[in-house]
Amino acid sequence: MNLGYACINTALSENKITTNRTMRRKTFDAKGLDYVSDLALANTKDLKTYIHWNNEMGIKLFRLSSQIFPWSDEYNVKDLKDYDEIASIMLEIGKIAKDVGQRLTMHPGPYNCLASPTKKVVEKTIRELNFHSLQFDMMGYEPSPYNKINIHVGGAYNDKESTLIRFCDNFELLDTNTKKRLVIENDDSPNEYSVKDLLNGVHLKIGIPITFDYFHHKFNTGGLTEEEALIVASSTWPDGIAQCCHYSESRRKEQLDESIRPQAHSDIIYEKIQTYGLEPDIVIEAKLKEQAVLGSLALQ
Repeated sequence: MNLGYACINTALSENKITTNRTMRRKTFDAKGLDYVSDLALANTKDLKTYIHWNNEMGIKLFRLSSQIFPWSDEYNVKDLKDYDEIASIMLEIGKIAKDVGQRLTMHPGPYNCLASPTKKVVEKTIRELNFHSLQFDMMGYEPSPYNKINIHVGGAYNDKESTLIRFCDNFELLDTNTKKRLVIENDDSPNEYSVKDLLNGVHLKIGIPITFDYFHHKFNTGGLTEEEALIVASSTWPDGIAQCCHYSESRRKEQLDESIRPQAHSDIIYEKIQTYGLEPDIVIEAKLKEQAVLGSLALQ
């Protein structure tokens, strides 16, 4: 079992080493692609530092930031003035991560709604997802869910069945490599999608794997135990590729504060993760990021 974290390294961030440099829309309109290129180049350089740091600390799983290329759906990446250097660094990052056995994944933001009934939202989502996949292409990776691009259905729109059909239909509009990397995650609300919903409404229709989120499952079981849901999700992953899961714990319980939203994530992980005989890769979604991973490794 490999544990990893998402996007931000708190230790490196203290030294202003980050892959999240971005800008407001007003700044983008004023400074244009030259400034985008400056930020993307700085982000990719620091991403290489992240990969080396993770390897030195024995962390074999890392979720990339979606802000490496600010406003990425607004331009062709090849139009950036520093494209050649950026492309060279991305290819080097891919090789380094592959050589040390560090799995890289992505999780585009919640505004990506492939099942939206609004055409413009779907079109923007397709651009975003295809660009996320392009970044893995730039790293030299063959398309597969090993380097997963993780999304949610994105809402029920008062009709869960029709929304799942729309998701599957719009999935076919994605680039081929994007489709090979896309995975779908269970939600933390009974009004949205459990593992069982995703199995029947998505996986059995278009074949993409299910990312099991332990914490979300506590709020939306779909009638399955944790063990059953984990095993069902595991069955959707291709042979030879480790199932990827997400894990977090209750901030309300951690802080002993009933006013905290039940779904809020804790700072650290304070329990042993139950994998029921399976060997998944698990992204720890805790506020203290890599600190939570290093602490959790000691518990396993």
